Amino acid sequence: MAQRLLLIMPNFFDYPQVICEELQEMGYIVDYFDDRPSTRSIIKAIIRINKKLISLYISNYSNKIINKIEKISYDYVLLISGQSLSFDENAIKKIKTTHPKAKFVLYQWDSLKNFPYIQKFHKYFDTIYSFDKKDVNNSEKMKFLPLFFSKKYQEIANNSKWDTKYDFSFVGTAHPKKYKLINKMSQELKQIYPKQFIYFFLPSKLVYIYRKIKNIEFRNAKYKEFHFVPLSNKELDKILKNTNCILDSAQDGQNGLTIRTIEALGAQKKLITTNPNILTYDFYCEENIYVYSGEFDFNAKFFTNPYKPVDCKIYNQYTLHSWLNKLLDRENL
Repeated sequence: MAQRLLLIMPNFFDYPQVICEELQEMGYIVDYFDDRPSTRSIIKAIIRINKKLISLYISNYSNKIINKIEKISYDYVLLISGQSLSFDENAIKKIKTTHPKAKFVLYQWDSLKNFPYIQKFHKYFDTIYSFDKKDVNNSEKMKFLPLFFSKKYQEIANNSKWDTKYDFSFVGTAHPKKYKLINKMSQELKQIYPKQFIYFFLPSKLVYIYRKIKNIEFRNAKYKEFHFVPLSNKELDKILKNTNCILDSAQDGQNGLTIRTIEALGAQKKLITTNPNILTYDFYCEENIYVYSGEFDFNAKFFTNPYKPVDCKIYNQYTLHSWLNKLLDRENL
């Protein structure tokens, strides 16, 4: 008999869809709910700035979910959380109370420094994973598990017909430190990487105004630099297919590797990142990955050598299928 799984996570790009599809291929019956009451830009912005402003709205949303699922018997409850999480502790407690036989698994897609609120939820979960090694090293309960890449990135890697229209591309949310570093790297790379694609995303114009007031990195930022609608999955895939290198910068306070980093591995694209923690990962090699620490050495192997294929055993550890097997403790099945 198929096991049933409740998945709660942000509706972010196509990640819920690909995770649900992979779980279904693995034999699970999946019920998915967004961890926010709405995907409207204004709601997403308020949740990040101060979710207390819409606490009643959030409470009504979580109660609707609890009422829908209270009579369903789940084997697993999987919460994939980050700064977008709107549920309060009471909502998680209610789900735990109404599903006492389910195994509760939490995956932290954000660092505790940026998301300390999640620690209130820890007591309700049987297993807790994080993508951040530093958080795991400081915790007795958390386990380390990097992020994943889905099958479409393997397909990109296996198809060599794509044109390298761009020397590098960056698509991501314009967090203050990230915005500053991506712009700095872009300027320094122009002499060897003139064909650039940069897409700075902000959830709303309200967030842009908030950043302009609060963050010094945004003082000279221009409105036209930002996009308030995320790239579609189709557009994002097209950019990745036609780029030679991915530019990456972790937001301030984040030690774990971004999902773009792991997706660059999956697509077998070169990567420039500001995160020195990547040096400790088993897929790191200097031909494929360059760690930017303030200046570029254009004589480095990264710039002079072609991409070096990663060992298949290491590569396969970062697939979505492997990630879910570890989350749900299926590795020995």
